[in-house]
Amino acid sequence: MTKFVRRLQKIGSSILVSLPKEWVDANKLDKSSQVEIETGQDSISISANKETRPTKELVISYPLPQEENIVADITGAYLLGYDIIQINSKSIIPGEDREKIRNSMRRLVGMEIIEEDASKINMQFLLDTTTLNPEKILKRMSSIALGMYDDVSNGLILEDKSNLQTLAKRDVEVNRQYFLLVRLIRSTLVDKRLANIFNLENIDVLDYRVAANLLENAGDTIVELANFIYNTSLPKEYLKKINNTVQNFGGLAEKSILAFTKPDRRLAIEAIASHREFQENLLNLRTAMGNKKQIPIDFLDVVYLFERIVKSWADVADLVKPIYNE
Repeated sequence: MTKFVRRLQKIGSSILVSLPKEWVDANKLDKSSQVEIETGQDSISISANKETRPTKELVISYPLPQEENIVADITGAYLLGYDIIQINSKSIIPGEDREKIRNSMRRLVGMEIIEEDASKINMQFLLDTTTLNPEKILKRMSSIALGMYDDVSNGLILEDKSNLQTLAKRDVEVNRQYFLLVRLIRSTLVDKRLANIFNLENIDVLDYRVAANLLENAGDTIVELANFIYNTSLPKEYLKKINNTVQNFGGLAEKSILAFTKPDRRLAIEAIASHREFQENLLNLRTAMGNKKQIPIDFLDVVYLFERIVKSWADVADLVKPIYNE
């Protein structure tokens, strides 16, 4: 980023500053052009007011170097905000790699194969970024993960635990929404127009990135817990004790997400206090079992995994900025 120093000038009752000629020429502006001005407490940014963002395109030459991975390259390009990804090969793309590419599309919301032949595959992001909403995507991630949480907590006491084996597939949708949100917030960091549409400062965008990562990790941990419960040999009395303690978590989690997206610091404080009480109940569950040498390891592992899951939503509430008196 090039920096310029300009002296303010006063003409009549107006304060004016000249724009760098290099920047004006690079953006093909003239005296009738409009620019977007965004102000902060001690800063100001000026952007060329272009109605449409230029399409970002990437060409991947195939075959890749041995240390590279085609799925990782496509995912990385998606997260970086590329609209068109072209895979070009001088020879036929093998069926195995072609299937990997198709499978990768299922993980990337909005990305579709629009053209394909023996030596070429073209993909394009078909959604209008300006119609997306970081808040709604984060809430969707939380809603899916909380549905998984309810199923895994109920799985502690149900005789039929087969539903626990389906949670990994539902976690795929959490990951899809996570990738979409990461793509969106990365685009927002470099596109002031999107930041204005979503009414997000840079710090808010970074907080969304952290919150999304917390919920994505929560989904992974729920799947890990589901597999653990499905295979555990813990007596029913132990599983029932845990179930009684971990019920009714959804309301606390939803309060955390609401506090973050509003944002509302006072609501966040309430959510944090509720989470702390919930965590203390889990801690009391372990201490109530008496001598640790007599507690089955599986029991401690299950409680620990629930603690990790609950902490994810508590950490989202922690992201809400404090209120400072000036």
